[in-house]
Amino acid sequence: MPIRPPGPGSAWRAAALLGLFSSTFSTLVSQLTAARIGRDAMVDWMVVAAIPLRDAALSPEPTWPVVAAGILFHQWADVSWALVFFGLLGRWTAGLSPATLLVLCGPWALLTSFLEWVMLVPLLPFRQPIFTLAQPYWIGFLVHLASASIYPLFPSLRDWIEGRRPSPHRGFAAVWAGLAAAGASGLGVLAVLGWLGWEVPHLGNEAAHDQSTLRRMIEHHAQGAQLAALAVERAEDPHLRALAALMVAAQNGEIAVMVQWWDSWFPALSSLCTPQEREAMPGMVRPDEVEALRRSGGRDFDPLFVTLMSRHHAGAVRMADEALARAGDPRVRLLSHAIRHQQRGEIDLMHGSRDLAAVAAAARNLMLPFGRVPADRAPSRAQP
Repeated sequence: MPIRPPGPGSAWRAAALLGLFSSTFSTLVSQLTAARIGRDAMVDWMVVAAIPLRDAALSPEPTWPVVAAGILFHQWADVSWALVFFGLLGRWTAGLSPATLLVLCGPWALLTSFLEWVMLVPLLPFRQPIFTLAQPYWIGFLVHLASASIYPLFPSLRDWIEGRRPSPHRGFAAVWAGLAAAGASGLGVLAVLGWLGWEVPHLGNEAAHDQSTLRRMIEHHAQGAQLAALAVERAEDPHLRALAALMVAAQNGEIAVMVQWWDSWFPALSSLCTPQEREAMPGMVRPDEVEALRRSGGRDFDPLFVTLMSRHHAGAVRMADEALARAGDPRVRLLSHAIRHQQRGEIDLMHGSRDLAAVAAAARNLMLPFGRVPADRAPSRAQP
């Protein structure tokens, strides 16, 4: 049964304190979980930092100040959502029991992550399409779910602020906080083991296909990072230079994750592609085309880069679609879905997608059925 709602002042203070706890917990969980599901946490924090800092946050290798800015921005957003839930909506929520709050965790995470992904970040107030086009929706949902999972501690925090001792919720709070700590500790152990080369063993019955997926995608990403590095140095459009920096960071980050998986799952096998595998990969840029890009300069460089990289990304989308259809390990599926979404999103960004067009493109990229590839587009300059 709901208990008597507290005064508005104590609800706001308890919400702020809860926001600090929930945001810190979700940050920790995100950091420890990232590589287990195919993400580079440093790159993801850099993308988050780009929401308020714009292109200045993007670099080929994420820097610690930018990563810190991304974490602080994320935690500010988490605290804000806690204040909305228990402060602004406190008339209806501040008196809810821990069990009811536990039931509401999922729907609240679904709502808040959706609002950020389709409105608050790409439209108003930030108008930053990179976050929505570069990160699939489910990443934000998982982060918000980790944060909302701490909300059942609110009644005990409210009782503590109001001086109600002992709190009738202290038993539940102790158990729930203990479970959260145990979960974070377990993720920490898995992260340490992964860094030491002992990831959770390969799952599923398609080991040969997953080997092929990782080996080919490592090679494909390596060329993508090489091409993007040229644009970081030589692109005339500053926004295209910043976007190319993100491409370098994202593809190198995913290569590092895939190599870590490979060394744990298939240590006796070589991750190098054969020449035949390399030539058969879709979207690979020929050596003469790479050389032509190297020789180009000024206003000629940007449209040529956009053309070659769009084709290269479309090839990665086809490879990711194949992996989604046949991968055995669920982690390879998650990685492939993220690659598919990101590569399509970067094509849209290179062609200047913004505002409602960016939201529509992100939704399409997220949900397109297997085998669907963005239509070819005429070369165009990136828009600032």
